[in-house]
Amino acid sequence: MIYTITLNPSIDYIVEVDELKLGGLNRMNRDLKLPGGKGINVSRILNQLGADNTAIGFLGGFTGRFINEKLQEDNIRTDFVTIADDTRINIKLKHGEETEINGLGPAISAEEAELLLHKLSSLQKGDIVILSGSVPPSLGTDFYDRLIKVCKQTGAEFVIDTTGPALMEALEHAPLLVKPNHHELAELFGVTINTREELVLYGRKLLEAGAKHVLISMAGEGALFITKSEVHHANVPKGTVKNSVGAGDSMIGGFVGTYVQSGNLLEAFRTGVASGSATAFSDDLATRELIDELRNQVTITAI
Repeated sequence: MIYTITLNPSIDYIVEVDELKLGGLNRMNRDLKLPGGKGINVSRILNQLGADNTAIGFLGGFTGRFINEKLQEDNIRTDFVTIADDTRINIKLKHGEETEINGLGPAISAEEAELLLHKLSSLQKGDIVILSGSVPPSLGTDFYDRLIKVCKQTGAEFVIDTTGPALMEALEHAPLLVKPNHHELAELFGVTINTREELVLYGRKLLEAGAKHVLISMAGEGALFITKSEVHHANVPKGTVKNSVGAGDSMIGGFVGTYVQSGNLLEAFRTGVASGSATAFSDDLATRELIDELRNQVTITAI
């Protein structure tokens, strides 16, 4: 089983206006409410690919009920901890360019946090847990570490998609996959990266620190997949970018879903790149049809 964990979900409220008039009245051309949060995005892509998964995390209030109902309508299995506080709303305001206003994370009690840890105690060897997104401040800075320790105790693999100290601290526990983009990788090591060779160099440092596989997204320059023995590059399919939300999550969903189903790392890489691109070219997250179409445009080259 694949489990996605979203500690700080949201309703993504997408609002489109022709022109934004600060201090004046604005009328929407279109709006859309979607279940949001990085782990939830991964679950939705896994679902498109037919990969069985369960979405876990914290949900509360009317906003939490909306998210849970939307996921269940799409036949995504959920097992969230119900919390007293309301799940947040993130506003994505499109007005030629996009402005984001992210809501505050809910206050999560120690008892609610323990309920989530208890849910994970039933993990088994062969399960994969995907940890992604921000951590509400009330959980403290070590909550990812506590989740990872549960994974290790049960024999489950884990994937982590975060940045900064939380990512560096996770490496010693041998994550199955880490996926920084090229900017995040540079920030992680406090350097400026200008070439593909430098990306490979610092990607290998993540392997040396404990990661089993490293996937580096490079926007229009494609992506790199680095293992202990090989480095591969994938191009980006052609298309018009419409959406900046969820492309990285889609890449992880495409990779993990295909890896679990086929065991083929390079096909997982190919589907991950196609899934990320398909979301970037869509108003919402990628569909299976578009992922399949773009997969044929992804060329993988050993470097």
